[in-house]
Amino acid sequence: MTSNWPILSTLIWLPIFGAVVVLAAGEHRAALSRVLALIVAGLTFLLSISLFTGFDTSTAAMQFSELKPWIETFHINYALGVDGFSVPLILLTTFFGVLVVIAGWEVITDKVHQYMACFLLMEGLMVGVFAALDAMLFYAFFEAMLIPMFLVIGIWGGPNKVYATIKFFLYTFLGSVFMLISLIYLYLQSGTWSILEWHQFPLALNVQKWLFLGFLAAFSVKIPMWPVHTWLPDAHVEAPTGGSVILAAIMLKIGGYGFIRFSLPVTPDAAAALDWLIIALSLIAVVYIGFVALVQEDMKKLIAYSSISHMGFVTLGMFIAFGVFQNTDSGRGAALGVEGAMVQMISHGFISGALFLCVGVLYDRVHSRMIKDYGGVAHKMPWFAALAVLFFMANSGLPGTSGFVGEFMVILAAFQANFWYAFLAALTLILGAAYSLWLVKRVIFGKVANNDVAMLEDINAREALVLGVLAVAVLLVGLWPAPLVDLMHASVDSLLQHIQQPKTVLLGGQ
Repeated sequence: MTSNWPILSTLIWLPIFGAVVVLAAGEHRAALSRVLALIVAGLTFLLSISLFTGFDTSTAAMQFSELKPWIETFHINYALGVDGFSVPLILLTTFFGVLVVIAGWEVITDKVHQYMACFLLMEGLMVGVFAALDAMLFYAFFEAMLIPMFLVIGIWGGPNKVYATIKFFLYTFLGSVFMLISLIYLYLQSGTWSILEWHQFPLALNVQKWLFLGFLAAFSVKIPMWPVHTWLPDAHVEAPTGGSVILAAIMLKIGGYGFIRFSLPVTPDAAAALDWLIIALSLIAVVYIGFVALVQEDMKKLIAYSSISHMGFVTLGMFIAFGVFQNTDSGRGAALGVEGAMVQMISHGFISGALFLCVGVLYDRVHSRMIKDYGGVAHKMPWFAALAVLFFMANSGLPGTSGFVGEFMVILAAFQANFWYAFLAALTLILGAAYSLWLVKRVIFGKVANNDVAMLEDINAREALVLGVLAVAVLLVGLWPAPLVDLMHASVDSLLQHIQQPKTVLLGGQ
């Protein structure tokens, strides 16, 4: 589908230009900055719904396409388009754009215009990542979104914000350098920056392996996968609540999206040959990082490590497809794994975003993230306690919530590939329940711990709105995932058919 109205460009540039307008409002017009930011974010979200309502689920072809020359000397185009993988992630991005503005409405009092402008800018750039069909355009958006997040952590972060921002920037930037090398090599060989044309471009197996590792360096840091995950807990702990929410709900998903858009279709033979590596790293994240989460004393760190563990399901679901193909004649198990990975990405966005908002609600009142400083919160904040328990139960994979659906689909697919993959992956249901219930028991229930907790007031209307909307989203995906799965089904089938067809070119026996 090619739209007469450039909806994708609108979704990218409306928040970016909105950020400029909000920035122009100035430091002394905080109220105006908030209102402008909410209008821009709200309008962007409403416009993004047209992607869902106008999307043709019967085809895997790119829709709402736009193509214009950008840097003609190097054959770089301004090429945009979306498929069943892109649309849910763009909707997730615009959805959280609104929630972050509302969540920071009263909390942020310093440099309000800059804070709101950073998040609007970030929103536009992240939509650009999910919509770009030109590799250099993708890379430009991919790198540019680091800047506003760097500023958010560096300006509104905690005591160790300088350390966290530098670590965040170095990890993500250095990983991206290897991806850039891979992109340049593909351009020199193919003569184009078109991602879709690269999907069909034949490559020798050894070349594919080097390109795959280049992509892995960038996307594994972004997810993040073990052992390049250490920047994430530091970034989360020091980031303001809004920064943690966007980091967990959206930015981590860009790594998973990169595997789907580049690693699997561009280097399918290398992905098949090195699937054991990704599966091993994914299972280490699921099991080992689950144990690491179990011993955390800081609520934000616990949720950050939980995110790493749950994102391990995403990469596991994507790469067990090759094992399923080897063991069964049907591709349904492979499709179940990839669809489960996508559902897990969307679900984790809702749940992790909600959990960081819950920690933010408590931090705004008590100014502590340490578990030992709480206890008996349910006695003073019953509405908050009910919502927080729901989100932690969803985080542990409770049936009926979105947290169960994606993990269950991936585990079912893993059984068709290898019993031990499924067994190790299923341990997350035990570990997730352990660290989630442990935190709930010590923070939410029990006796009122101290005077700080005794003075707590329940959530206000603004906080109830944000958490309530997320609760509805978690339950809706958990009870009725069909619309989400139907949206991506054709794209998943097309991807799996593509990676089953070897594109290796034999060069010198390679």
